[in-house]
Amino acid sequence: MIVSLRGKLIEAGVLRVVIESSGVGYEVNVPVTTAERLPKLGAEVFLLVHHVFREDGQALYGFAVAEEREFFKLLVEKVSGVGPKMALNILSRMALPILRDAIIRGDVALLSQCPGVGKKTAERLVMELKDKVGLEGPGAAPAATATIVAAQPTPASDAMAALIALGFKGP
Repeated sequence: MIVSLRGKLIEAGVLRVVIESSGVGYEVNVPVTTAERLPKLGAEVFLLVHHVFREDGQALYGFAVAEEREFFKLLVEKVSGVGPKMALNILSRMALPILRDAIIRGDVALLSQCPGVGKKTAERLVMELKDKVGLEGPGAAPAATATIVAAQPTPASDAMAALIALGFKGP
């Protein structure tokens, strides 16, 4: 099981990066919040990873912050109908404290604004996670942050992140 990845950033998109480590290029799906913090191409990067195995393949999901990775796992493992792609869209649409607060308050309307999340899925998020994201749950306390060099977002990355958050497809 891959739980972290350190290497050279050789490709970077809004929701996908390629990191070369020991001569192997790893494709890693990332939320917008992590993509915004990435260094320039060729620089070293370190991501916390969740490795997903399926019948038809496997995928890596990378995060700059441990609490985002834990929340991603919670979404995928505890909420029926929420797969890795939808979980990534949810984390890309809302900052974790806002998302956590919306679940605690039962704000179905706000949760429904995430791409791919309808009213029923938003209700399931509230029902299945409300007791898991309380004061002691994921996103409640500061967690370890992955080391990402040169984490200054550019105007172009800000614009792309805004478009992705509005539901447009990434490059």
